[in-house]
Amino acid sequence: MTKNKLRLDKANAKLMGVCSGLANWSGIDVNILRIGFVLAALFGVGAPVLIYLAIGLIVD
Repeated sequence: MTKNKLRLDKANAKLMGVCSGLANWSGIDVNILRIGFVLAALFGVGAPVLIYLAIGLIVD
């Protein structure tokens, strides 16, 4: 049994592949995650953008 590791999904990426990688890892629909990140960026005053960039730069 192999563990499902968090990886960026560059094949289905819009920017860096963070949302598609998170969707593959968690089993959540990628469109829900993308809408969630956009709403969080609009109402979160910058912190979600930094989190997105950090995930994109840290995760392989």
